[in-house]
Amino acid sequence: MSTRAALSKKSSAHGSGAGTRYLAPGRFTARVLNPGVAVLTRWGLPVAGSRVLAVRGRSSGEWRTTPVNPLSLGGERYLVAPRGHTQWVRNLRVAGEGELRAGRRTEPFRAVELPDADKLPVLREYLRRWAWEVGAFFDGVGAGASDEQLLAAAPKHPVFVITPAT
Repeated sequence: MSTRAALSKKSSAHGSGAGTRYLAPGRFTARVLNPGVAVLTRWGLPVAGSRVLAVRGRSSGEWRTTPVNPLSLGGERYLVAPRGHTQWVRNLRVAGEGELRAGRRTEPFRAVELPDADKLPVLREYLRRWAWEVGAFFDGVGAGASDEQLLAAAPKHPVFVITPAT
């Protein structure tokens, strides 16, 4: 297994039970690219529709942030985890809510994770819009992939439907 890919041998309540996939960002992405996108987004200059996701840490309770690409589709909004079962995914599962930030605008939301069977149209559209940025994390599966290929990839990529918090 590569040093960037971690595969848990434990069964997961979210996914296929065959393990959870997490592709850690490389040094350049973690130290330069993600912080750069986050700074631009915080200044109100989002890159390709990016937002800064803020979620309370599941152990610390501290705000944790990372850039994300929220997807609007069919009147709903979604967060897709192209790198798999990341720390923000694990935190969001526990917290059930978070914030999307861009400039001075903060959007509190509630999140519900989609079952794998419901991810197909979301993953297809996400890849159509952002394959240039995240396609490498989908093991060659793209927007034009068959339904079977996308469904096979679904357990590796958590998807949350987000709704405004009231």
